[in-house]
Parts: sequence; structure tokens; C-alpha cells
Amino acid sequence: MSEKKETLKITGMTCSACSSRIEKVLNKMDGVDAQVNLATELATVKYDNDKLSTKDVKDKIKNLGYDVQMKTSEFNITGMTCASCSSRIEKVLNKMDSVETATVNLTTEKATVTYNEQELSEYDIIKRIQKIGYDAETVEDDTDSATKKDEATEKLKRKVIISAILSAPLLLTMLDHLLGVHLPAIFMNPWFQLAFAAPVQFIIGWQFYKSAYKNLKTFNANMDVLVVMGTSAAFLFSLYETYKWMKFGTEPHLYFEASAVIITLILFGKYLEARAKSETSSAISKLLDMQAREARVIRDGKEVMIPVEEVVVDDILMIKPGEKIPVDGIVLKGNSSIDESMLTGESIPVEKNKGDELIGSTVNENGTLEMRATRVGKDTALQSIVKIVEDAQGVKAPIQRMADVISNYFVPIVIGIGIVTFILWYLITGKVEPALVASVSVLVIACPCALGLATPTSIMVGTGKGAEQGILFKGGEHLEKTHQLDTIILDKTGTITNGTPEVTDYTGSDETLQLLASAENHSEHPLANAIVKYAKSEGLELLSVDDFKAIPGHGIEATIESKEVLVGTRKLMRDRAVNLSAADDMEVYEYDGKTAMIVAVNGEYKGTIAVLDTVKDTAKKAVKLLHEDGLEVVMLTGDNKRTAEAIARTVGIDTVIAEVLPEEKAEVVKKYQNSGKVVGMVGDGVNDAPALALADIGIAIGTGTDVAIEAADLTILGEDLTLIHKAISLSHKTIRNIKQNLFWAFFYNTLGIPIAALGLLAPWVAGAAMAFSSVSVVSNALRLKRVKL
Repeated sequence: MSEKKETLKITGMTCSACSSRIEKVLNKMDGVDAQVNLATELATVKYDNDKLSTKDVKDKIKNLGYDVQMKTSEFNITGMTCASCSSRIEKVLNKMDSVETATVNLTTEKATVTYNEQELSEYDIIKRIQKIGYDAETVEDDTDSATKKDEATEKLKRKVIISAILSAPLLLTMLDHLLGVHLPAIFMNPWFQLAFAAPVQFIIGWQFYKSAYKNLKTFNANMDVLVVMGTSAAFLFSLYETYKWMKFGTEPHLYFEASAVIITLILFGKYLEARAKSETSSAISKLLDMQAREARVIRDGKEVMIPVEEVVVDDILMIKPGEKIPVDGIVLKGNSSIDESMLTGESIPVEKNKGDELIGSTVNENGTLEMRATRVGKDTALQSIVKIVEDAQGVKAPIQRMADVISNYFVPIVIGIGIVTFILWYLITGKVEPALVASVSVLVIACPCALGLATPTSIMVGTGKGAEQGILFKGGEHLEKTHQLDTIILDKTGTITNGTPEVTDYTGSDETLQLLASAENHSEHPLANAIVKYAKSEGLELLSVDDFKAIPGHGIEATIESKEVLVGTRKLMRDRAVNLSAADDMEVYEYDGKTAMIVAVNGEYKGTIAVLDTVKDTAKKAVKLLHEDGLEVVMLTGDNKRTAEAIARTVGIDTVIAEVLPEEKAEVVKKYQNSGKVVGMVGDGVNDAPALALADIGIAIGTGTDVAIEAADLTILGEDLTLIHKAISLSHKTIRNIKQNLFWAFFYNTLGIPIAALGLLAPWVAGAAMAFSSVSVVSNALRLKRVKL
């Protein structure tokens, strides 16, 4: 028995009954001894590690309706050189006790780890990474991280230049062999070649030895092991030939040029790769560049300029014409036009007055504003977008799993092929030289870098391209799955329509309108605001409401000055036995696409009010594009069937599902999924959240509620519905790009290894080809930046 003890932070407990219940259920699990402390919200759990895991215990707690609090930290990792490195680190971290998940991205050189902070610290994770031969630090400052990466790239550039200078004379000797160019005798002198090759091999190339040693020490093999084995074999064989030349005067067969040129080419490839990688993250850089650097804050009655990082919630800020709004907040004084195009894509400035919300990094066009900060730092809208993009770039797409599995086994297999190649060539020829050349070529050309870079670079560029267009994918898996959609379900209010309805028709008295508006003033429905606004425009004052109740999907009821007011659908009226014989104008309104509601007072029909929610400008074009993509488009609404069908006719939707209650929307999504459809749900309201979460791809409108955006897999900023088509198109093109990368990575190694094993490839050519393969994969991924959606 392997007993393990773990402390878990539990959220959601409200009384001793909660803690007792959790403790009781945990102790019923096989081999578990648990104590739950309500005061500290901690559960101390001992269990048999051979029978259970931390995940099993967590799942049991979650099944009871509580949650286990975990921490997610991000780390910058240095020392990775290929996919084997990232896979190795990921594998080791995932095996650590108290780590829930760990993903390592070779392209961004970052690890994202979710763990139990009661048992583990960031320091413990860093020490574990260091133990297997790499280095790590927590991600705290994006600017510092970017600066360090730039410095590392410059350092690599200097190494390439020095290595190229030292390798140049050796390269000339290669030309002498290949083209018969006559060089001074000194170039062929073994000591001369050794003097230039040794610094490249053991000073410039020391990083490869260091990495190889650390990997082999932990019984792991990566690209650096291949490079070290190949170049060291060539260098040591040449050293042996130099010894024979000195001792016996034999003509030396030297491969100093091969070892030096291979290291130079690999370093050059890494430099180009690093440059290309920095381009893949340009979307985040562009977003961060939108931020204001300073803020004008009023403190002690004076205006002072401070760095935007020092602004705190409830600070009072002054925003002058032409300035960027530093953080999110609310207008206290003044009015102005705000350019919000960076967030919504809308080129027309938005008027802002007292009480209106301001979004950080948008631009104040004309008037001076006084505002109160409500969200600062990482909580601002722009930082939330940056976080979504970063998370999406760090999460692996399912298509990457295949490449990861292959990379784990690839290097040991290649080493085996290299050894077999050497033995066979030696047995056939009886000579070390051709055997060495062939085996070195195999080791050098077989680097799995291209394989490891094939997927993450495309995901990074794809999500970055999407962010620039106003399309925010929450992860690589969502970017991959979006192109598989065959059905799109669109919510009506706030999605197809603008969600800002206006009253168009009313039949009834002013007294009834006053009662109606007074009741609706307590409702949060968008139609309620339109009715209240209409009543006020008619000069009516609102009355106090004694009792109010919303009837989801049907209407409202209220008691006002001892009168029972009922507002809503035909069904509601029939259920309350209201006579509707006089409500003959309702069908006319509904046929015109208006939402009609009946008003009854004390059980008697008193009038009908019709409200029209205008269709978004882009809705018709968006539906047409989705139809051209071959998708079935469905409209889902709680509105009545006639109104829904009128809206559907306007925008070109064939299938309408109307009069659906909020809790039934998810059931509609499930019904389509059960029929074999891959469903995308588009919505913006709180009542859409369950359907968004259940759909294969939930698509939230960025102008909607935070709950909807949180539940969705994909958010489109602004109100342009054609972005749905663009998101699907981007998914198609990104997956096609990944498949191209994987094909060429597999094809390159499949073709290159046998050619090298047959002795048809010189080691330095193999080194050039290997470097080129990685650069070509990253370059192909960068093509996504230029695609048209």
C-alpha cells in the first residue's frame, strides 16, 4: 500500500452540514481517511495511491456540488531545443504530485501548470524543471519576458556570426574537394583546420553538449543528443586522422569542416526560427501596444501623471481630447465621442455621457471627461482579450497529440538507425570513414524540430490573426473544431437583432400604459426598457409597484395600487382565463415581425403593445455566407412563432424554433447533436449560457453579457455577424496549414533518413536541410498572417 496525504482547498461550503457531508462521502471511498475543516475550508485526505488519485478525490467533491480550488501559473522555460524537450518537461510536470495539468509550448517557450497550491509552490515546480536540465522562471512581466527573448535572439545572432567566421576557411576546403578549387596548402593542414574547428565544436557548440548531458542524465534523448553524437563523431574521427598524420605521415581524411559547418547551420536555423517565432506572437504585441502608458489621476485635488500600472480601482481620472482612456471605468462628468474601433471594429465614434461605461485603450475624440476607474491591470477588457489570446496559443489542439507521441519515440529510434547504419556500412566496406559519414548524416538530418513546431506555430498565428479580426478563440482545440461545424443556431434578440427595440404600436388608454410601464420598469428584459421609454415620452409618470413577479418565457405580473396587472403572451392570458376576443390586432403586428404583448388589468383585456427590434445590418449577409459554407442555419427564440418567422424571412433563415423557454435552449442544441450534427450556438444573453456551454462550439457576441462570453468557446467582438463565417474560414485555413506542416515534417524525415543511411548525403548538407526544414515549417505557418477571410 502506497499511502498519500494531500490538503485540498474546498470552495462552496456554507455550514457544518456541508463539511460533514463531504467528509462522510470521502470516507466511504475505498482506502480514504478524510477530515474536512469548515473554518479553514481545507480537507486533509489520506488515501491509497495505488487505488486512487487526487483527481478521483476532486471529482467526488465536485459531484457533491462543491469545488476544489487550484492555482494556475505560467513559467518561461529556457534551454528547450526541440519537441522532445517540451514533451519531456510536460511529462515530468504531469507526474508531479498535486499537479492537475501541465502543458509546455515549444514555440512560446512557456509552461502553463495547474496545481494544488496547498501542497506545491511555484518554487517547487521551477526546481523540478531545473532538475531535468532546463531553467524556468515565473511569468510576471510581459515586457521583461519580451526583452529577455530579444536579448537571447541577439546573443544567438552573435554566436552565428562568430561561428560562420570560424567555419568559413573550413568551408573553402570543402569547395576544394568538390570543385577542385586550388587553395594555399595551409588550408589543408590538419592543425590549421583543428584551430578553427575546435572553438566552434567546444565553445560555440557547448550549449549542445550541456543540453545533451542533462537529457542523457535523466535517460532522455532530444535533438541536441543527435547533434552532439553526429558532430563529435566527425570531430573525433578527424582528430584521430590528425594523430595518424603526425605519427605515420599518412594522408589525413578530415571532417573538421563537417562538424563546424553543421553546428553553424543548426545555430543559423535556430536564429531564423527565433526570429520567425517572435513574428507569430505579434498579435499579442499589437494588442499590448494599444495600451495607454500613463494616466492623469486626481489626487489631493491635483492632477498628476502616473504610470498606468499604478492606477487603482476608484481612482478619479481626467481624460483630455485625443488621449487614450487608461483603464476601464464610468463617466462621472462631461461628454465626448469615443473611438472604440480597436475593440468593436465600429468606425463610428460612440457618444458617452455621465454614467456610461468607458473601455481602457479606446480613444477620447473631443470633450474632456472625468471618470472613476472600475477595472485596472489584468482585469481590464483589453487585458482580458490578451489573456484569451495567450491561453488559446498555449493550449494544444488535438491534432498535436499525434506529433507529440511520435516525437517522444523519435530520437531513440534515430539513434538506433544511426548505429545500425554505421555497423552495416562498416561490415560492407570494411572502412570507418564511409560508415561514419552515413551515420553522422542520419543523426543530423533526423532532428524532430519541424515535427514539434508544425502545430503550435500555426495555432499561434491562427489565433493571432483571429484576434486582429475581432475573433477570440479560447483554445487551440476550439480553433481546430470550428471548421467541423455543420449547423449554426442563432439566438434572435441581441444576436440577429440589435437588442434595442422600440414601441411601434399601442392600443389602449393612458391609464393602462401607465400601469404597464410601471410594471415593466421592474423587468430586466430589453423590451421592458422600450416600453418604459415610450411611456415617459408620452409624459406619463411611473407608479410605485407593491408586488412584482417575472414569469420566464411568458411575461410579468404586478400589483399596482391594488390593481392586478398582467403583461405577456396569449398562452399566459389563456392560462389566467383572460378573454382575448378583442385582441384581433395582435396577428397583424406579429406578421410584420413585431413582438406583441397583451395587457390585462384585474383579469380583463385592456390593450396590446407592439415592439420592433430592428435586424442588424450584417445579419442577412452573415446568413448568406453561412449558407454558402454549406451550413444549416437555425433561429432560436422565446418570441412567438409569427414574429420569429417574419425576422427569419428578412434575413433568409429557413428553420425557426420559436416560443422556447430559456431552460429549453440547451435541449434544442442537444437534440441537434443527438441527430449527428456538429453544432455552433451563437448568443449574447445570460439565458443563452447553458446552450453556449453545451454546443460543440459556443459563440458569444462580444457586446453581450460576461456570463455568455465566459460560457462560450469563441467570442466575436462587436456586432458584425459575418465574423462567424470568418471564424469558420480561419479554422479551415489553420487546420489545412497544420496538415501541410505535418506532411512536410513527416515527408522530410521519411525521405531524408534513408537517403542519409545510403550515404547519398554529406553531413553538412544534412545539417543545412535540417535547419531549413524547421524554418520552412515556421515560414509556412506565418503565411496565415496574410490570408484573406
